[in-house]
Amino acid sequence: MSTKKKINLRELDINNIGGWPREAQLVFCGLLALVIVVIAWFLAISGQRDELKRLEAQESDLRTEFETKQGRAANLEPLKQQLAQMEQQLQQMLRQLPSKTEMPDLIVDISQTALATGIQNDLFQPGPEAKQEFYAEKPIMLRMVGTYHQFGAFVSGVASLPRVVIMTMHDISLQPKKSKDNPNARIGPNTPLELAGTVKTYRYLDEDESADSESGKAGDNKGGK
Repeated sequence: MSTKKKINLRELDINNIGGWPREAQLVFCGLLALVIVVIAWFLAISGQRDELKRLEAQESDLRTEFETKQGRAANLEPLKQQLAQMEQQLQQMLRQLPSKTEMPDLIVDISQTALATGIQNDLFQPGPEAKQEFYAEKPIMLRMVGTYHQFGAFVSGVASLPRVVIMTMHDISLQPKKSKDNPNARIGPNTPLELAGTVKTYRYLDEDESADSESGKAGDNKGGK
């Protein structure tokens, strides 16, 4: 009857593994393989954890981006409708301005309104028209002399004209009219005042003019390219 010889670990020489008993060699190889498997598993799991964290962060960013775009898409149609309403209202407001054919008569009406209120027109000179995207502006250089109440009546008279008249003032000065008899004139109820500068009045563009303006812009863009 054979008996297995017990392995004494103290007798094993680590520098001479080849001289170990076969059973010791098998046990050592098994332990070595187990250590390698554990290390490989740890490295693989560690790398996958980092990848998992990166993917989770990416998922969170994509989810946030998706929710943002989804919210924009949900509000896109109401915004389009609101924009269409604003454009329609703008066109209606522009249509209340004078047309191209009405502009000469309107300028005459403004001048006549000033004269009707007793204002003295020393200069009333319309300048060349400048077309914008939706409208055209007409500058008028003027120099008028009148009292405070006369200028108030003039503004009121222009506002009551049949067409909507928009006048903006540019480089306007209003000061007492100086004369030889009264070189240090001060403003009072009946003090003659001199209004000098440039005002601009506006009209809407006809459909043909709008089309020409759009064509001109398209040509400029092509030429710029």
